Formats: sequence, C-alpha cells, structure tokens
Amino acid sequence: MAADLTASRKLGRTALTVAPICFGTSGLGNMPNTYGYEVDIERARATVRQIFDGPGSFLDTSRNYAEAEDRVGDVIRERGGIPAGFVVSTKLDRDMQTNAFDGDRARRSIEESLRKLNLDRVQLLHLHDPEYVPDMNQVTGPGGSLEALFRMKEEGLCDAVGLAAGRVDVMMPLLRDWPFDALISHNRFTLVNRNADAMFDLAHEKGIAVLNAAPFASGVLAKGTANYKRYVYQPASEATLEPVKRVEAICARHGVPAGAAALQFSMRDPRVTSTIVGVSKPERVAQAWEWARWPIGDEVWAELAQVPATGDDPEASRDYKPG
Repeated sequence: MAADLTASRKLGRTALTVAPICFGTSGLGNMPNTYGYEVDIERARATVRQIFDGPGSFLDTSRNYAEAEDRVGDVIRERGGIPAGFVVSTKLDRDMQTNAFDGDRARRSIEESLRKLNLDRVQLLHLHDPEYVPDMNQVTGPGGSLEALFRMKEEGLCDAVGLAAGRVDVMMPLLRDWPFDALISHNRFTLVNRNADAMFDLAHEKGIAVLNAAPFASGVLAKGTANYKRYVYQPASEATLEPVKRVEAICARHGVPAGAAALQFSMRDPRVTSTIVGVSKPERVAQAWEWARWPIGDEVWAELAQVPATGDDPEASRDYKPG
C-alpha cells in the first residue's frame, strides 16, 4: 500500500508536528517584480482565510515578502488568533535598504514580524537569505543574527529555528556548524532541478527537517508553459522551458496534471518533511490538496525519471529585484 502523503509529520528532532503541505505567502504580499502579476489585499485576505479553513495547518511568511505579514496578520486579528494546532513560520530578515543583518537587526526583524502578524510568538523562525549580506561575520560572528536567532528560541519567541536561503554553497557550511531544526530551500529540488540534493542528504543525516519550497519552479509546472512563460521568477527562453514541456507531455499522456506530479515529486521524497506551495488565490489552496491525492502510477514516475534534471543553481543568473 502506498504511503499516505497527506499524513502529518514530525518536524525533525522537535516536538512540533506539521502538515505535509505548507502554504507560502510571498505571492500574497503583492510582489509583481517576482511573479509578474499583482495580488490585491482582498484576494490575499481571502486566500489566508481559505488556508486557515482548509485541512492543512502550516503557513510560511516573511518580513521581506512585501505586505504578506500585514495581510496574514489582518486575518489573524479578525479571527482572534490562529487556528488550534496551526504552525506559523516566519523569518528574520536583513535591512532591505542597507543589507545589514547583525543581532540588533535580527531583533528588530522579529519585533516587526510579531507586530504585523498580531502574534506574541511563532512556532518556527528562520534566518533568511544570508547570501545577500556583504559581511557574513554579521551573521555568524559574536553579536550576529545567528546568535540572536538561537537566543530567541531560548526566550520562547519560537519553538524551533531554521535556515531559509537560496544558494546551497552558502547554506551547507551553516547547516554543518549550527544546530538548526529545519531548513527551507526553494526551486532547487523539482522535477527539472536537483541542485539541493546533496544538501537534503546532509540535513536528513543530521535530523534537520527539510521544507522544500517552490516545487512548481515559481509557477510554470502548475500553470503550464502555454500560460506562464517564466521560470524561477524570470522570463524564460524556449530552451529553458523544454524540460518542463517534456514533463507536461508525459503527464498529458497519462491524464495527470503536471502540477500534481510536481507536488508529489517533493512530497514522496522521504527526506522532505513538508513541501511549501505558494498560493495567490483561494482556489489554489483546495487544488493543492487535490493534487496531493491525485493517483499517479509507477509507470508515470518511471517516465518522469527520464526527463533530464540539471544540478545547476537555477537562480545563478536571476536579476533579483525585491517586491
């Protein structure tokens, strides 16, 4: 009998239990530079309500996701708190103007997040995007943001701490040297990319929970190459989209949504505790659970395994523009 992909899972070595799907909220913050479209405040709030009302119990956000924390916090305020058993994950972020990320900045970041979210603590707190800090000593040195992160756990501001970043070469040394409970990687373990594979092995060996974000490669594996000609937040060439089209062709022959295959590719990996799915409208929440339960035969997985998957960093040439 196949494993139940929708069963809750223990978060690494912690006492937390999380849903196998976590809903990401960066798109809800209204970030047209990243996604190529806008999301107004009412649509964002409606999506958060759907997340809270659905079968899941896990939401991820961040201070630098434009207005995401504000919009999530609006719904938390109107409901008088988060649903029982719900896990909220947010992140310590650098100063987006100066890129400063020392301990003082980390402290201001959590204070800003809790105020916006209308919470006095979160269950899971990550250090976010250290690769953009000009001096890593601000992160790893005495008085740095990592020291502050672990102190926040001791103070009870969170139950667990993680590392959320892009570049694997930046993450690996930190994961080896610091006792994180979880990590978030995005766009680097999908049907067409395996850049994070060795990092997931390391995390699994150390008992660090792997949260795999962006299984749809920022949307194209869910929306389709005919409708969304972007890959990893950038306009994509036909050559870049070719592996995605091969995935689409295989799935079409078997009557399987490509989005279902992309989601389950992550969910069925034993190293992955939860898969973070970005949503920007209410109906995407129900669709994610539908795709998680979609029957996909072994013959489909065998064909998908023949699609070439690169190990390169998919964001190496990204022109990063916050918002």
